[in-house]
Amino acid sequence: MRNLHLPGRSPVFADNGACATSHPLAAQAALDILKQGGNAMDAAIAGAVLLGICEPQMTGIGGDCFVLFSPAGTDEIRAFNGSGKSPAAADPAPLRKAGAKAMPLHSPDAVTVPGAIDAFCQLSDTWGKLGLDAILAPAIHYAEAGVPVAPRVAFDWAKDQATLQGSARAHYLVDGQVPQVGTRFRAPLQAEVLRQVAVKGRAAFYEGEIAEDMVNTLRAMGGVHSLDDFAKTQGMETNPISGTYKGVELVEHPPNGQGATAILMSNMLAHFNITGMDPFGSQRAHVEAEAAKLAYDARNRFLADPDATARLEHMLSQDTARDLAAQIDLSKAMPSPATLSEAVHKDTIYITVVDKDRMAVSLIYSIFHGFGSGIASEKFGILFQNRGAGFTLEDGHPNAYGPNKRPMHTIIPGMLRQKGRVAMPFGVMGGAYQPNGHARFLSNLVDFGMDPQTAIDAPRSFADGGELRVEEGYTEKVRQELVDLGHKVVIPETPIGGAQAIRIHEDGLLEAGSDPRKDGCAIGY
Repeated sequence: MRNLHLPGRSPVFADNGACATSHPLAAQAALDILKQGGNAMDAAIAGAVLLGICEPQMTGIGGDCFVLFSPAGTDEIRAFNGSGKSPAAADPAPLRKAGAKAMPLHSPDAVTVPGAIDAFCQLSDTWGKLGLDAILAPAIHYAEAGVPVAPRVAFDWAKDQATLQGSARAHYLVDGQVPQVGTRFRAPLQAEVLRQVAVKGRAAFYEGEIAEDMVNTLRAMGGVHSLDDFAKTQGMETNPISGTYKGVELVEHPPNGQGATAILMSNMLAHFNITGMDPFGSQRAHVEAEAAKLAYDARNRFLADPDATARLEHMLSQDTARDLAAQIDLSKAMPSPATLSEAVHKDTIYITVVDKDRMAVSLIYSIFHGFGSGIASEKFGILFQNRGAGFTLEDGHPNAYGPNKRPMHTIIPGMLRQKGRVAMPFGVMGGAYQPNGHARFLSNLVDFGMDPQTAIDAPRSFADGGELRVEEGYTEKVRQELVDLGHKVVIPETPIGGAQAIRIHEDGLLEAGSDPRKDGCAIGY
């Protein structure tokens, strides 16, 4: 139980349903869908699409999603890959010839075809109850009426607004200015897009005038996208992967997501007496940082498009975890084994919903960097993700840029299963941090007995790009001890990631937590 003398959040308990996400309007919309008779899939999609209006710098219908879900009445966990591909005409040769060492972040080369709308349509049709017209209604309403800009959203908007280019500045600035806290942001043209999708389904987005608007915009800027690329976009159900940490099964999305990295890192941490360490001390932060360096190095070498990913079994092997853990020196930091093979960022939304029948949904949805590529379609203002920046230009690499390929994605939804029972859908936003965040969150629960809210609130650190980013929640003493171990310690400008979770107790009680690093909340009824 938290110290009630100090500011903080208590977990939210409910019987009939719960939602946790990064904006209160989206959480409330999801709960309203449940009260209308919708299930967790309906509610998660409704909240996610609305988050594209509430947090447009983080996500939107020009992005991708990944979903883990457990159907009502089962402990089965299914996975759905809602990520799009590069164009059929994608060619790395011009970029290499121009001397590029990495994929450009803010050009049409980085724009992969948006996969989220196809995923939402498929999942609604197969697993939902209410239909697209009902579940898109909240986002349509708020896109037209406007959403007051929340404090964390305003902070991110100001930080990332320079990315916006061309027509995107007209669509995502208010009277030419970055919106301040409380300013209403409206997107009536996106409301029209969603209205057409509600009536015609995925075809409204991937064919006809909306697709033409997207393709024409990209081609005018030098992109090689075609209407055929959009028409052929299709997400797919896949098989989850998992590993076990001290009796708790960590279930992750398979490649092209980076979930295997979280499993490898957890397997490595199991070789250390984490329980005997101070949860907020330097020793734990050091071991976690070293494990992350090694796990992420493996990720960068092996993970790619599902059709190209090599050696997944090697990453999930306990032998691999043991061998890597043996390389960790408790007395000093190692150099970063390799730089990240793809551009990393933290701009993502996550939503989890559990309904009265205990269907559980873990959904993550993103345009990658803040405001994605910074390019928006001319007419409708659909902001394009820059997921193509997740490719590498290294010739022969399984994640190399090329035609009709899905890049390695940073976004990963998570679920926990204990004694064969689905126990918790959860997610940790934060770009590259996410596998580290999954491993830390799991360790907070298992090694230190924290409730979901406390596990989310706890301070974070992350070894990235030669630095150890340490949140202000750590003491100066801990920071100095990490410096003494050889880490280059910095306090990040922005808190590390954000998280949401719902624990499903054995008696059915729901216990939800939401990250105070964001504007959102956990609510139930």
